[in-house]
Amino acid sequence: MSMATGVSICSNALLMLGAKSINDFNEPVDRAKIAANLYPTVRNDLLRTHPWNCTIKRVLLAPDATPPAFGYANQFELPADFLRVLEVGQAGLQVDYLVEGRQILANATSLELRYVYLNEIENTWDANLVALLTLAMAAAMAYAITQSAAVRDSLKQDLEMAKKVARAVDGQEDPPQTLGDEHLYASRFGARG
Repeated sequence: MSMATGVSICSNALLMLGAKSINDFNEPVDRAKIAANLYPTVRNDLLRTHPWNCTIKRVLLAPDATPPAFGYANQFELPADFLRVLEVGQAGLQVDYLVEGRQILANATSLELRYVYLNEIENTWDANLVALLTLAMAAAMAYAITQSAAVRDSLKQDLEMAKKVARAVDGQEDPPQTLGDEHLYASRFGARG
């Protein structure tokens, strides 16, 4: 884990652009205002685009007192820190559901939700995610800081390559996914079991 904060990530991104660093988002300089304005959006977008291991939670949801007007038996309030659904189930089974606004609609009496949450504690993140967000902030601030479209475009290309590497490394920590009934696959491919 790293000792990163939003300010240190933005400060390092500014240094990548050849600008002076910042110590606080509230500094009375344009680069601090730009960083403070862009940081939440860039961070949330990056966290939402991939199920980073450091941003996954599980919760058991109870239905709201008021059911939806039609279509499903119950609605469930999404957690306040919710960014993206990964898995919805009930007692280990997949459930037919629909996300509408801040609700999940389903024909279930309770829901097991596995989701990407807004982890705002950067020092709990993997070092690759911190480096990736630093690069994403540099790309986002590049034109405003340097007035160079070439620098911005170059950083965006670097960011796309870095995303692939960071996602691959993050995914290597997870166990392999099974594709279904092992006996069916074994018989299909001639293995005896």
